[in-house]
Amino acid sequence: MKKLSFLLLFLVCTASLNAQMKIGNKASMLDDQLQSTKGETTSLNDSKKENGLLVIFSCNTCPFVVGTEDFPGWERQYNALYDLVDSLQIGMLLVNSNEAKRQGADSYDEMFKHSEEQQYKMAYIVDVNSTMANIFGAKTTPHVFLLNAEMELVYMGSIDNIWDKERKEDIPYLKTALKELASHKKIKTSTTSPKGCGIKRITNK
Repeated sequence: MKKLSFLLLFLVCTASLNAQMKIGNKASMLDDQLQSTKGETTSLNDSKKENGLLVIFSCNTCPFVVGTEDFPGWERQYNALYDLVDSLQIGMLLVNSNEAKRQGADSYDEMFKHSEEQQYKMAYIVDVNSTMANIFGAKTTPHVFLLNAEMELVYMGSIDNIWDKERKEDIPYLKTALKELASHKKIKTSTTSPKGCGIKRITNK
């Protein structure tokens, strides 16, 4: 009986880690208050605007976020994305779910320092125990989730394709989806593959 109970618990935990929101699903945790580097708490509902909400799972150290000599790093686009979504009446949040690094490079203090250095215009929030990442099914930093006014998922994946060294052209997946959402059009490309560092969860909790 104990073995059966343990197996069921293991399967539930595994399923929660592997689960992922699908296009058309409504987000949960809408009113949960999470600590922000702005010195206050905020929630998904607090952060959304008339046309929806952009959620980007990010961190302080991943080369795909901060950049290298060979790659510019996607966080260089964050403030420009904030200006764009603000003009389109869409909210924006950055979420740090690296719970396994919470005592180090992704602590709240380090998040605060990083957001100050980068002059983030948007709230940068702490996802305790990677709960939101597990619910969304976020895999990487960065990993993008775009929600409409009803908080339903309309786009998920990568910001663009600049990670692909063999690309023939730059394809701004997210910017296109944002403009389509604000224009009340169907999102033509609703899913792309996220690229980045794996989110550092604590899997034995």
